[in-house]
Amino acid sequence: MKAVHMIAFLLLVVGGLNWLLVGAFSFNLVTALVGSMPMVENVVYILVGASAVYELVTHKTNCRMCAKSDAGMQQA
Repeated sequence: MKAVHMIAFLLLVVGGLNWLLVGAFSFNLVTALVGSMPMVENVVYILVGASAVYELVTHKTNCRMCAKSDAGMQQA
């Protein structure tokens, strides 16, 4: 599961950086990399979105900081 988490995290970083580039410079990195293949571009966007859902659902179990704060709250 760690590999899935790392891939999802990497896709979220790529997606976030892409949105930064789109917002700041009107430059879409995904389109620049696979521009002539719209199906591949859609697959990339779907994978980034699925990664966001995966991280949202599994965040509590994967995040050390959240696990620590939950442990502290349970003791109180």
